[in-house]
Amino acid sequence: MTRYFLALLAFTLPLGAEEEGFTPLFNGKDLSGWVNVNCAPETWTVVDGMLHCDGMPTGALRTERQYENFILEVDWRHLTPAGNAGVFIWAGPLPAPGQPFLRAIEVQVLDHGYGQGPGHTTHGDVFPIHGSSMSPFGRSKGQRSFPSEERSKASPEWNHYRVTCQDGVLRLAVNGKEVSGGENCSWRKGYLALESEGGVVDWKNLRLKELPGSKATPEQTAPLADGSVSLYDGRSLRGWKSRPGPPDQSAPADAAATDEPLPAWHPEDWELVSGSPGAVLTLEKKPGDFTLQFDVRRDDKAEGGATGLPVCLNGQPLPGQIPADWTRYVVSRVGSKVTCRPASAAPATETTLTVTGGPVEISLKSGVPVRLASLYLKE
Repeated sequence: MTRYFLALLAFTLPLGAEEEGFTPLFNGKDLSGWVNVNCAPETWTVVDGMLHCDGMPTGALRTERQYENFILEVDWRHLTPAGNAGVFIWAGPLPAPGQPFLRAIEVQVLDHGYGQGPGHTTHGDVFPIHGSSMSPFGRSKGQRSFPSEERSKASPEWNHYRVTCQDGVLRLAVNGKEVSGGENCSWRKGYLALESEGGVVDWKNLRLKELPGSKATPEQTAPLADGSVSLYDGRSLRGWKSRPGPPDQSAPADAAATDEPLPAWHPEDWELVSGSPGAVLTLEKKPGDFTLQFDVRRDDKAEGGATGLPVCLNGQPLPGQIPADWTRYVVSRVGSKVTCRPASAAPATETTLTVTGGPVEISLKSGVPVRLASLYLKE
């Protein structure tokens, strides 16, 4: 009973009231303490002491370290109506397979102009995404907790979120009052992240107070970041050299001839899309030993897969078939040996090829329409 009273008291503190034990998560000057997971450098910037997100591409900015039990406070505002964003709690370090989003419990940050419906509100929904799970409090649909009151303000007004997380229980207070949350959360220890999903958003007064307790098991804890670096920023081909395919020879005989090359690889938000057959995209960096991961699927969703993955090492396509649905592959190079397998498959299923010693050229080439995402390299 005492514990419940203290929790209730915390949720009813006046906005802006002084409370001991909080430390800033954002210094108002730069992105120290944060990691750009899969966005362009211009996606997340500091403007007038606020953390600004322009919403493109879809992705996340996460903390450098993990947290388990804590109180998180943040002020946010949408600068354009109908904006979409979120706060990820207990998140993994990299996007979930076939997604731009991290596995996490999401605290929705949605402007009223987006609209409401039977499946969502714009006042602070809480729900698990991409592998996480939660038992929702109060009014809900599936594992999604709907707010008990409509308390958030429309663009461009500021809103205040207070997220209390203790032993796998998450409670969200919107503008001073608890409205939603859930228990039995998994994961219950992980990274904190801000979501970019089209909305132009300002964030400020990000601060955190850690709470006692450290009971999360390894199964309840997100994986630790391993130093993998994103090779694709969702809005440009930085770090790559592009070569288009051959000229278009498919025009009818009576049509005007053209020597224009067919399109090369190009960005489409969080997906990297192949151009014409023969178009090549080459990574400027040539690593030595490394681990590479990428998500891939056929662009046309056709049944079956073309032989040879669209990732090449020194011109050799990696062995495997291009799947119809998103599949994550893991590639490891040590010396002259390269192994490749789907991330969900047992190590015994991996295929191998041989490359010459020294730095390796990584390039992308496909004879069929294909989409790639979540390209990460760990040297």
